[in-house]
Amino acid sequence: MFDTKVAILVLDDLQTWQKLNVTAFLATGMAGSAPEAMGEPYVDGAGTAYASLLGQPIMILTANREVLLRARDQAHQRSLSCAAFVEAMFSTGHDEANRQAFSAEPVDAPALVGIAVRGPKKDVDKAIKGAKLHP
Repeated sequence: MFDTKVAILVLDDLQTWQKLNVTAFLATGMAGSAPEAMGEPYVDGAGTAYASLLGQPIMILTANREVLLRARDQAHQRSLSCAAFVEAMFSTGHDEANRQAFSAEPVDAPALVGIAVRGPKKDVDKAIKGAKLHP
């Protein structure tokens, strides 16, 4: 039904609150990078409006750091939309501090705790190879 795929990979040994936090931040990254993928606003039976949601499913997977780094590299090589969350961002309190923590990471081996990718299904599948569906 969809030509594209969205996948969020989260480090497998995070605490539950951290997995949820990373997933939420990365989902907003995918929505922000693909406004054309957003659905129409929701309206309930009483006419109350709700925000639009991404118009396609999002796969949530777990991975170790090696798979996260490989997926990040594959996403860049395949020109996929990619959002990333590094461990240092757990200790910040706002967007500017998050971006500073992110840019301070070593480019070749950042302490990734999650990434999100979006693009053609075949390319996303190749990028996320080795990740497992979140239980």
